[in-house]
Amino acid sequence: MKYRKLGNSDLSVSEIAFGSWLTFSSGAQKENAVACVHRALDRGINLIDTANVYGRGAAERVLGEALSGIRRDSYVLATKLFFPMSDTDRGLSRVQIHKQLEASLQRLGVDYVDLYQCHRFDAATPLEETMQALTEVVRAGKARYIGFSEWPIDGIGTALAMPGVERFVSSQPQYSLLHRGPEKELIPLSVRSGISQIVWSPLAQGVLTGKYSAGKSPPSDSRAADDAVNGFLNPEWLKPPVLNAVAALKPLAEKAGLSLAQFALAWVLRLPNIASAIIGASKPAQIDENVAASESRVPAELFEDAERILAGKAAH
Repeated sequence: MKYRKLGNSDLSVSEIAFGSWLTFSSGAQKENAVACVHRALDRGINLIDTANVYGRGAAERVLGEALSGIRRDSYVLATKLFFPMSDTDRGLSRVQIHKQLEASLQRLGVDYVDLYQCHRFDAATPLEETMQALTEVVRAGKARYIGFSEWPIDGIGTALAMPGVERFVSSQPQYSLLHRGPEKELIPLSVRSGISQIVWSPLAQGVLTGKYSAGKSPPSDSRAADDAVNGFLNPEWLKPPVLNAVAALKPLAEKAGLSLAQFALAWVLRLPNIASAIIGASKPAQIDENVAASESRVPAELFEDAERILAGKAAH
């Protein structure tokens, strides 16, 4: 496993991160979920990403159990807030930031998180209030650093220009061979501002593993076949033009000596501004495969060929 510096922080994070989103909140057995966390740590993954809303706290509770007894300075723990936790609890107000962080710390069984992230932008709360509250929790020692996910560019710029508050060190965008939007504005702004990307959905919700085939029903154990989570899948990605293009990437991955999933992860990690790519896993063996992407060396021309094959298929 290789590691990268997270923005203008002193955190060193693994190029592959472990995310608790689906695995912990979609009914997977707790024992298997804990086994996946332990396998991730054993394979050198040190960045663990979750959020209060995943399973309405269930993901954080299971993660807390999995991390119990493990030396606190051996992993980087990230969580998020914004989405509703009740009929009245949501957003990035000062009250919510303090309340939700306290609840997350209790569920996780820790005294602090390394990274506290705003899961989305809150247009209903003054940005000054949000940034001041985030600064308060950092200076109280309850969060070491702060980040954001899927914020508008102007909101990021306003926050970065605000005096007397803590600065963001991370951004969590969706980014993959099939979703390249961050390249246009977010990544250039982040490079200039000391912010690294922690990418979610680097495998395009599993499409870039090659598990889906045009004209065939999705595998029964896949996200596309699970009504509880397939709402997050871009329906365009399951249409024949995209699936056939993805299938055409397999020979490129083979030339690199990689599986298609490893190739897609390595493509994401080709950019220095990407600190880490978040993977999920329903079984420990999936972690073993994905971790190998961090150790790969892929000729640039293979990535260029992949981009040409997917030209017109990726969201920008």
